[in-house]
Amino acid sequence: MAAKFGTSGLRGLVGDLTDGTASAHARAFARHLGSHAMAQPGSPIFIGRDMRASSPEIARQCAAAVRAEGYVPVDCGVVPTPALALHAMGRGAAALMITGSHIPDDRNGVKFYRPDGEIDKTDETAISALAPEFLGQTLPDAAPMQSEHDKVLDAFVARYRGFVAGEGLHGLRIGLYEHSSAASEALARILTEAGAAVIRLGHSHRFIPVDTEAVSDETRRLTAGWVQSESLDGLVSADGDGDRPLVVDETGSVLRGDALGLIVARHLGADAVVTPVTSNSGIEDHCDARVWRTRVGSPFVIAGMNAALEEDMRRVIGFEANGGVLTGNVIESSQARLAPLPTRDSVLPILCAFAAARQAGQSLSAHVASLALPVAASDRIENFPTAQSQQLVVRLSGDAAVCAGFFATLGTVGHIDRTDGLRVTLEDGRIVHLRPSGNAPEMRVYSEAGSLADAQAVIAATMALVKQSAGDQIR
Repeated sequence: MAAKFGTSGLRGLVGDLTDGTASAHARAFARHLGSHAMAQPGSPIFIGRDMRASSPEIARQCAAAVRAEGYVPVDCGVVPTPALALHAMGRGAAALMITGSHIPDDRNGVKFYRPDGEIDKTDETAISALAPEFLGQTLPDAAPMQSEHDKVLDAFVARYRGFVAGEGLHGLRIGLYEHSSAASEALARILTEAGAAVIRLGHSHRFIPVDTEAVSDETRRLTAGWVQSESLDGLVSADGDGDRPLVVDETGSVLRGDALGLIVARHLGADAVVTPVTSNSGIEDHCDARVWRTRVGSPFVIAGMNAALEEDMRRVIGFEANGGVLTGNVIESSQARLAPLPTRDSVLPILCAFAAARQAGQSLSAHVASLALPVAASDRIENFPTAQSQQLVVRLSGDAAVCAGFFATLGTVGHIDRTDGLRVTLEDGRIVHLRPSGNAPEMRVYSEAGSLADAQAVIAATMALVKQSAGDQIR
């Protein structure tokens, strides 16, 4: 049972999920719901999936698992994760999303939703403890399931109807990089209803792992080329399950996810912002909201949002450096009234980016520049053994002298933050952050500096140091 919970849901290689591990966790989830009176047998559990080749089989196995516990699996097909969560919460029911999000097609995962939203770390611990009991059990296939795909998608589109004030997005040419995202159809409909001319580009029947936090050079070249060739005012996309946005401005530059989150918070007048330590250090200085910093992962952001709600904050916004935005309160904007959605959503930051820029009479690039955030960058070392990345961070975090020696070629270490991974502020103000990924064998590297070139140089130098420390263990 090599699959395990990461920063957001169960993750692992396809073979480590289809061997019965995914279904064992689905059955454990159903048992956990009943034992804690969160849902009762006989009630529905909605099941959605992304476009990975393995997702239909994992969905089939999970449907059989929840039926074995007396629940009624409902097939929602390929839909965005936030759409599935919204639909299930509106029905007071639980849900399972079969997705590996942005990671490669040889991996997959399962996201779990209680009737009130995403599971938390306590739920993960309980599910993990129950799952081994169900491993190796043969289950009959679930009976033919009722489909609610169209209802899920229609409700999600309706959520954002009338959200953009005034003339909406009329007059804008917006590219939509569809690739294999579960959000492509919803985004096309929502943007078109808002008045934009949507140019659909790059649809793929083969799964393409688009990571909105560490955008590949290939994706940057592809999207920038479309912006120029199609004379676009901007281009949008989302990751595999549609909960992380990708926004490219009219110059072809990719906008950072934490900048999108800040735009949402300012545009909606948030009085509380919850975001991980990996988000830009300038967030606090560039919005009027009180800011909570957390570890990376939606469960930690949601826990911070709950803390803000307990203090009676009237408009609580959460976001991560990948751009996914969560809402804790009812939000009214123009003609729309958005129910709380405490799970990552790619649509809200996309709409707010264009709406805020239009309201300010600016292009996307000019509006982001006006935020005056410190320059930040991020990248990753792929195929980096998780255990090794964790050991390196522990070693550097636990010994100040070792840490100082490791970063000596970059500068003098001034401050260390161990909230999540190792975040080092050098005495000259530059920041470098090492964090082992919770979803894949990768080392994430973040930086802030006086210029983009400097931030990228810090990342390149740090990645070289990490690889050097790993020796020949890096493939």
